[in-house]
Amino acid sequence: MGGTFSMKRALTAALVAGLLAGSVVSTTAPAAYAASSVAVIVNNVPITSGDVAKRVAFMRLQRQGGGAAEARKQLIDEALKREEILRLRVSVSSADVDAAVGRFAASNKMTVQQLGGVLDKAGVTLDHFKQYVAVAMSWPRAVNLRYRAGNNGRLSNEELVRRMQENGGQKPVTTEYFLQQVIFVVPASKRNAILGKRQAEANASRANFPGCEQAKVYAATMRDVSIRNLGRMMIQEIPEDWKGLVEKAGDGKTTGTRVTEKGVEYLAICKKRQVNDDLAAEVVFRAEDLGKKKEGGEDPNSVKYLDELRSKAQILNK
Repeated sequence: MGGTFSMKRALTAALVAGLLAGSVVSTTAPAAYAASSVAVIVNNVPITSGDVAKRVAFMRLQRQGGGAAEARKQLIDEALKREEILRLRVSVSSADVDAAVGRFAASNKMTVQQLGGVLDKAGVTLDHFKQYVAVAMSWPRAVNLRYRAGNNGRLSNEELVRRMQENGGQKPVTTEYFLQQVIFVVPASKRNAILGKRQAEANASRANFPGCEQAKVYAATMRDVSIRNLGRMMIQEIPEDWKGLVEKAGDGKTTGTRVTEKGVEYLAICKKRQVNDDLAAEVVFRAEDLGKKKEGGEDPNSVKYLDELRSKAQILNK
């Protein structure tokens, strides 16, 4: 689910913590300050003292400890990941970058320029931020390609059967939605001038929403409103920033509005039902696995992969 319907993490009171935006992974390490010296060389790619200083500042914003030593470690790991991402050609795209950075800024009531100003003031820079998140977004693709290439990340039939047996022989039940996305478009050039008006229009339109079958006809009666069919989604597949709103909305109703990089949006619940087929079971089990990873830390396959890259790398500390 690309475009405006995507997951992101919120800003903390201190900053940008748990930052999720996108960037194309570049062929070099993040740009250094002019006066920087080389601090580490990873497979012939330099990491400068300027890069280390930016990462220390970034860690400070995230309230992480460790200082320069931890910053070096993070940058070495990212250099190894970046090289592998480029080798496998699994980097996120330029379009992903612009959309995700815009989403992140908009969700925190900032423009991209304002976000850059916050990061510059902290000594991080927008470029360093983008490079960090580019690797964070692209690396799971490399891990998936390495360890799940045979089934595109899906559970095998044998695994499904085993998990259902652990569940007493029963397929798990979940809620399935058929959704439409309603977007009151706000051009970036007019955002400050008309965003409030567009939000009021979107909120007012919800009361008269005629249902999904007539949604496009309804949208045509208003200016710069688009309808996007999102199709079938289990509750586990709905991004966190929409999930709560969807769960509160009844069948045939609409969610509350959200401001995004595209403008003001809400979702229409076209259909809602309880399901327990094989696809539903797989979605539930995969969501459970993801939850365990979040609780227990990094994906073990990611750790193993990075250890392997590190063991083969030429790392020279200056």
